Amino acid sequence: MRAIVTGQVGVDKGPYLEAVRGHALAQGYDLAVCHVGQMMYAEAPDVPPGRILNLPIGRLNTLRRAVFKEILRTADRHEHVLVNTHATFRWKHGLFAAFDFDQLRSFKADAYVTLVDNAESVHQRLLREHDLDHTLKDIMVWREEELLATEILANAIAGHGRFFMISRGRGVLTTPTLYRLMFETWRKKVYLSFPMTHVMDLPDTLAEIDAFKRQIYEDFICFDPADVDEFSLHTAAIQAMQEGRTTITVEGAEGPLTLKTADVAQISGDIMGQIYARDFKMVDQADMIISLIPQLPTGRPAISSGVERELHHAFEGGKEVYVVWKAKSSPSPFITETATKVFSGVDEAIEYFKAKGYTTRK
Repeated sequence: MRAIVTGQVGVDKGPYLEAVRGHALAQGYDLAVCHVGQMMYAEAPDVPPGRILNLPIGRLNTLRRAVFKEILRTADRHEHVLVNTHATFRWKHGLFAAFDFDQLRSFKADAYVTLVDNAESVHQRLLREHDLDHTLKDIMVWREEELLATEILANAIAGHGRFFMISRGRGVLTTPTLYRLMFETWRKKVYLSFPMTHVMDLPDTLAEIDAFKRQIYEDFICFDPADVDEFSLHTAAIQAMQEGRTTITVEGAEGPLTLKTADVAQISGDIMGQIYARDFKMVDQADMIISLIPQLPTGRPAISSGVERELHHAFEGGKEVYVVWKAKSSPSPFITETATKVFSGVDEAIEYFKAKGYTTRK
């Protein structure tokens, strides 16, 4: 299995991919990870750390080609290879491609993956690790550029269905996702659907959702929309503006981070649009959707417009659609007529998946 893994600067793909490598080696798989950036610096020892993009385009392209030749030789020596790279760069020279079609064709990747993360965490790492003038708006734009360029590459070189977007995020279940995509291809790919915005102040419901995710994760490759949850940035900025505060403090991947309220408000439209596009993209790359509809303390079902849209999108896309309906009231025809099957609990769903051969769980 060979995979190209891209991601904007600040996602910090290296540690994630090394964790995947460690997991693979522990399971007996010969997996090599090639970090293009590190290899380019090794190829050009005269270039100070963090300054390689200041080189003339010609030398930069020559360095990249030399490094990828070494990667092709590495691929001949290992059964499984991950390449940590970028699809695009924005620097002094503007926006430019970070790849060569002929070398990518020679590599023959089985999958192209873009790793994404929360904007505030990317911003936090950029402040710590890079002397890079940027805004939150830049981060949102760079992410879209990286996703689009990688998907175009995948479709042009590997074929439709070979591109995947994986969230690094805050979730505890994210690290093995790429491992499973590479080495456990027999597992079904699942988009996890559940209410988010309207249950944030309901700890019992949140615990129920977390338990649901953990149960499904035991048997499937899961794409969790909550791993990148920037809607909380938007709501925090709105509240701060109403209260007259010029800054907000949020929790980044590496601890608390203070952001200007105006900077967050500026990207509210990007947050909304990317949530919409990202969640549908993850539905499209899955085989099936499994949605949990808990019961609220009021007795009403906790179903949001977002969940309904996800279910309908999956149905129209020919996916298997499963709903775990925990509310006492009966689901509407808009649920029952588009669902492959509706369950009253997660255990019932697991038993059904056992019978379908989707799980080897005893």
